[in-house]
Amino acid sequence: MAVAAEREYGLFINGELTEPAAGETRELTEPATGEQLARVAMAGDADVDRAVEAARGALAGPWGKTPPSERSRLLHGLADAMVANRKELAELEARSVGKAISSVKAELAQGVENFRFYASTLGSIAGRSNPIGGSLLFYSLKEPVGVVGQIVPWNYPLMMTTWKLAPALAAGCSVVLKPDPATPLSALRIAELAAEVGFPPGVVNIVPGDGPTTGSYLVRHADVDKIAFTGSTETGGEIMRLASSPIKRLILELGGKSPNLVFADSNMADAIPSSVWAIYYAAGQSCEARSRMLVERPLYDEFVSVFADTARRLKVGDPLDPETQVGSLISTSHRDRVHAYVEAGREEGAEIVLGGESADGKGAFYPPTVLANVNHGMRVAQEEIFGPVVTVTPFEDEKEAVRIANDVKYGLMATVWTGDPARGHRLARQIKAGTIGINMPYSAFPGVPFGGYKQSGFGRELGLETLELYLETKSVLFSTSPRPFNPFGL
Repeated sequence: MAVAAEREYGLFINGELTEPAAGETRELTEPATGEQLARVAMAGDADVDRAVEAARGALAGPWGKTPPSERSRLLHGLADAMVANRKELAELEARSVGKAISSVKAELAQGVENFRFYASTLGSIAGRSNPIGGSLLFYSLKEPVGVVGQIVPWNYPLMMTTWKLAPALAAGCSVVLKPDPATPLSALRIAELAAEVGFPPGVVNIVPGDGPTTGSYLVRHADVDKIAFTGSTETGGEIMRLASSPIKRLILELGGKSPNLVFADSNMADAIPSSVWAIYYAAGQSCEARSRMLVERPLYDEFVSVFADTARRLKVGDPLDPETQVGSLISTSHRDRVHAYVEAGREEGAEIVLGGESADGKGAFYPPTVLANVNHGMRVAQEEIFGPVVTVTPFEDEKEAVRIANDVKYGLMATVWTGDPARGHRLARQIKAGTIGINMPYSAFPGVPFGGYKQSGFGRELGLETLELYLETKSVLFSTSPRPFNPFGL
């Protein structure tokens, strides 16, 4: 395969790359260098129509007749193909997003395991049966929801593509997936690999395009049965409105402003480097990044100092350098947005302990930044910055820590650092978030349900529960009685 910069990518519809109906293409650039990356076709309404028609045809044709054992084999085959092409996929993702390749390799490994996990779950797709009473019996069938529209964001295009595709394909659905127009390359390559390993044409379709046009049309499409979306809370609200006519099933994984609670009895040798990772590992461009540090008052000054010193040592730079720990942001316009938040924090009274200076020159880089003495009512503590910026707020006791942690509209992830196991589990019940980490920073594993409370969305991904969200339950009632029914006694 040619490297990305040498390729022109078409849409992927009905098993092959194809030109867009309106002929629209877009030049992609590398966020870290500003250099040309590739030229990619952009889908319009007619292309979405073609993709949905292909997906519907696959369901009515070979894919609808594919047994679970064969779906499992194909999912394992796609995982194997990703492993065989892992170097190419990792470089493609790092160059597309500007993310450190060391992080991309971990995301790629999880993407492979997502397909393997759902390949192993197909035996769990089963209905049930039981007598109702007398001669009446009941059994249920599990059937795929149908054609699924999936929309993935720019920050994890490869990994989120696997999050979305794996359970849908395991359930027997066909998919029309819309990647962000800035980062569609890994999704297109995975679709090519899916075709190479034997997925029938029309099962996986990729239609890059803008959200307000292509995304909106996909959500409203009358022949799409379900929408799964990862992105901002504001866009999620708009998708709910659009999906109401005709009514569609939804999974929404939305924004976050996740807290990291550090108590004075914590093991600092674990808490500090883990907390540094939890905000800066994707340059802060992650919905579950622990962007709010809440630190118990007796530890506060020491923690801020050591945390800032540790973050200062992070290597920011070339995403393809294996020593790089923090890559660039997705664009210079996004870097300007992040810096505007930092300036707003300064104006509200936050102290900039580290970073806070927007770099000039080539690439969309922004340094790891620490804002101390932040009141939890400030904008920087309430709104999703989506960059390498952490706020640090003191708390007096456990009760106040929980109150501050819950005092945002989001509820995606939280981490608790404490030497008291009972406290960790007690707070896990009190904090309103979909995932709670106790003395560990990680958040997403195949098999562990991931999703949000409150304005962070609803539905779950990565877990066995996700399969149910891509399945319909059909109840079948029948009688074993030899006597005919005569309900009205006629």
